[in-house]
Amino acid sequence: MRFHETIHGVYFDDLDAFQVLHNARYLLLFERTIGSFWQQLGWGNLLDGHLNPDQFHVVRANHFEYLRPVKGTGSVRVRVFVEKLGRTSMEFGGLILPMDSDAPYARGGRTVVKVDPEGLRPSPWSEEFRSSLAPWLG
Repeated sequence: MRFHETIHGVYFDDLDAFQVLHNARYLLLFERTIGSFWQQLGWGNLLDGHLNPDQFHVVRANHFEYLRPVKGTGSVRVRVFVEKLGRTSMEFGGLILPMDSDAPYARGGRTVVKVDPEGLRPSPWSEEFRSSLAPWLG
């Protein structure tokens, strides 16, 4: 399976009272890695419907399962991959991993839905988008 992975620091202010990565930070790290994935595909920071109508999508769902704690400060790897590409939706999978093994701290996913920017109604992904994602599909 092809995946995109980034390394993120875990800092003191990311920890809860037990010196464990706060549960909300897992989703933040996942979000940042998905952003990095979009950057790799060539999507810029500014929305421009004329250049890329597929930029307009909304999050339908996030889910995470916390398997073991990230203790203290340091670094983690966050891996994202495309699990499914539907007509108007897309499902990401993700793992939060230590630097030295593939035994995950957490796993989860996100479903996004492409929308028309005017009415915010589901809209099909373009053929260009489907072609750019083809190498990422299993």
